[in-house]
Amino acid sequence: MKYFFCQLTSPRPTFMIDIERGRAATHGPARCVLVGVGSAIAFGPVADPQGGYGVAVIAAPEAAAVRELSTHDPVILADAGLSYAIHPMPQVVLGERPQSR
Repeated sequence: MKYFFCQLTSPRPTFMIDIERGRAATHGPARCVLVGVGSAIAFGPVADPQGGYGVAVIAAPEAAAVRELSTHDPVILADAGLSYAIHPMPQVVLGERPQSR
């Protein structure tokens, strides 16, 4: 299994403005399904003072599988200008997985 760092960015520094929050209502549950099947190791919003973004660490056999997942994300399908940058992680240290909240 390979691991990938995925960064979801907005075309604006004010990530998740009201219209995007509505679209994100389906984004979160879609990511939770990936956690349930073991593909998503972690995901969530990042409160960066320079501008927020979303992050996910995904386990997949190849980068093509991660690109395929990202194209079906509801916030990408909404065509609101958000995009993913997907980067392979050459090394990953996994601890015991905490229970999700």
